[in-house]
Amino acid sequence: MASGFFAILDDIAALMDDVAVTAKIATKKTAGILGDDLAVNAEKATGFLSSRELPVLWAITKGSLINKVIIVPIALLLSAFFPIAIKVILVLGGFYLAYEGVEKIVEYLFHRSKEGHEVVAEIKQDGNDAEKAKIKSAVMTDFILSVEIVIIALGTVLEKSLTLQILTVSVVALLATIGVYGIVALIVRMDDAGHKLIKTSNDKGFLGSLGRLLVKSLPVIIRILSVVGTIALILVSGGIFVHNIEFLHHLFPEMPSIIKETLIGLVAGLIIVVLTMGIKKIISLIKR
Repeated sequence: MASGFFAILDDIAALMDDVAVTAKIATKKTAGILGDDLAVNAEKATGFLSSRELPVLWAITKGSLINKVIIVPIALLLSAFFPIAIKVILVLGGFYLAYEGVEKIVEYLFHRSKEGHEVVAEIKQDGNDAEKAKIKSAVMTDFILSVEIVIIALGTVLEKSLTLQILTVSVVALLATIGVYGIVALIVRMDDAGHKLIKTSNDKGFLGSLGRLLVKSLPVIIRILSVVGTIALILVSGGIFVHNIEFLHHLFPEMPSIIKETLIGLVAGLIIVVLTMGIKKIISLIKR
């Protein structure tokens, strides 16, 4: 009886060792996507009142966890019974990410001054509605990036047992959520930490200097993350297209991959932006 119990413990320990090894490999494979995920979500989690930053971030984190709970079992089932569907889902998600990235660039380049009635409408939308809209957008973007993370992690353990696949992908998904949103929380609370250091030290000495540095650095970091997040959206989408569409994979073989993926992401995003604008124009004409 006792020997059987210890044998089970030994099997569990061996399985955990295997999970640790495979999770480490999978995390390395997804490191680039995790970096993009951090940049995109840090940019999306900022721009709120200080008192609302952590509640909004918690809402996005819960949405991210729900995304993982949905994605992981579906990815495992599709991988086993309908693997082609994974590529289709990835490509559709790539178009969404490309659209989000290019739309930001178009908005920046062709931004026009808002008319009086538009400003009034925008003010009315501020508050709960604007907050909910930004949370929804962040959770949707997280869903697409989570699909990519889960699929890449799953790809590293396809030859392993089903138990090892489930545990490895689950660990990577959980680490991705906790790691990304933990770092985002630290970033968005930098200024509060800086103010506390300034107040505690009476704005003197090393702590006072560190506090001022944190307060001054936050706006710069947010601007940098906004740019990096936009670039990340386009790069991730381009990478999805290159790695899942055979024609694009072999297109311009001599071109550095980062340039090729950026260009493909930009072109795909422009196509969707133009189509979206055209559809909106047609709908507005029909309504008239």
